[in-house]
Amino acid sequence: MALLKPSEIRSMTPEERRKRLAELRAELIRLRAMAARGTLDSPGKIREVRRAIARILTIENEEKLKQKE
Repeated sequence: MALLKPSEIRSMTPEERRKRLAELRAELIRLRAMAARGTLDSPGKIREVRRAIARILTIENEEKLKQKE
């Protein structure tokens, strides 16, 4: 679910990006809760989701900087 390429993110509309960001943040909360209970199968999944969130935020910031120019 979390594996997003920068080209995929750039092709999304700003509204789609915000929706996807909210989904990923909810997923991260769920994964962290699972990790705390000890029921998480793949700990690498948390890292993957965190990186996807960072990619979306980075691209959103790039878009904002382009608009200011």
